[in-house]
Amino acid sequence: MMGKMKQAVMTAPKTIIFETADIPVPGPGEVQINIKRIGICGSDIHVYHGLHPYTSYPVVQGHETSGVVTAVGEGVTSFSIGDKVTPEPQVFCGKCWPCEHGLYNICNELKVIGFQQNGTACDYFIYPADCLVKIPDGMSFEEGALIEPLSVAVRAVKKAGNIKGLDVLVMGAGPIGNLVAQTARGMGARAVMTADINSFRLEKASECGIDYTVNTTKQDLKSQLQEHFGLEKMADVIFECTGVQPGLNAVISNARKGTDIIVVAVYGTAPSVDMALVNEAELKLIGTARYNIDDFKTAINLVGEGKVKLSPLVTDTFDFVDYGKAYGKIDSSPESTMKVMIRVND
Repeated sequence: MMGKMKQAVMTAPKTIIFETADIPVPGPGEVQINIKRIGICGSDIHVYHGLHPYTSYPVVQGHETSGVVTAVGEGVTSFSIGDKVTPEPQVFCGKCWPCEHGLYNICNELKVIGFQQNGTACDYFIYPADCLVKIPDGMSFEEGALIEPLSVAVRAVKKAGNIKGLDVLVMGAGPIGNLVAQTARGMGARAVMTADINSFRLEKASECGIDYTVNTTKQDLKSQLQEHFGLEKMADVIFECTGVQPGLNAVISNARKGTDIIVVAVYGTAPSVDMALVNEAELKLIGTARYNIDDFKTAINLVGEGKVKLSPLVTDTFDFVDYGKAYGKIDSSPESTMKVMIRVND
């Protein structure tokens, strides 16, 4: 007889209810996961406030996830009961031009679990084995749930090409900015500078081994770049991770001529760009979106090699039944919040 489980459903902005549902059974090629941890990201917060342009309600959230395999469907040989896993949460068609050219992360029909398709905010979740990634036994469930955002950082840094020996500026020290900075260091950058207006986040960056931190409310960014990277040299590559107009302005106005700028942030409000300056300085604005499964594997290796620290990013953990309270903490104390975890099961 099929058992029952609980799942969290966001029925409208700022409204989360718990429902009882049947525990799903894996079909051919699928895996059943007992969900352990879910991370809340900036896009989730947009959904909570009704500001996400591509998500409708009701929706079951959850895409930064870790769990344990509890059943496998017919034909699954790559996973066994007891394996620790994290899903690569993109659902793609496999047939469009981007998919056929290895760019399924920008599939024309792309859906992401927790947004356009129900996510992992439930006790048990079914997912295709081909889109599941095994994490090491020694990795905590909190770290496992952070592999997804770390994979965003991995893809962003790969967009910059070979960064070995380069000096890097990361604008924004939130969770993604922190992970981009750590990944840049881990993939061979000579030195990394992180800039933000939040001293708590900058302290976290220092704790994670970032070379230089700049509080732009107290320090001049250009003079710091010149002091640490060279009077004319400045940063060799810049990552924009703030998602707000002032951050983008700072990046454009402090870029050395000919610099590549990787735009990592998701903008809730469309920004304006000084294209005259972009043209005159021959700047390159390079977009990056999500990741692919190889980025997940690179992310896991970076953690395993000790090149990226994930635990310092987790500032709060809430039990599953307190899902709504987690958003309350984020809204009330953004200045002291980095990554918030939901403990679904122990």
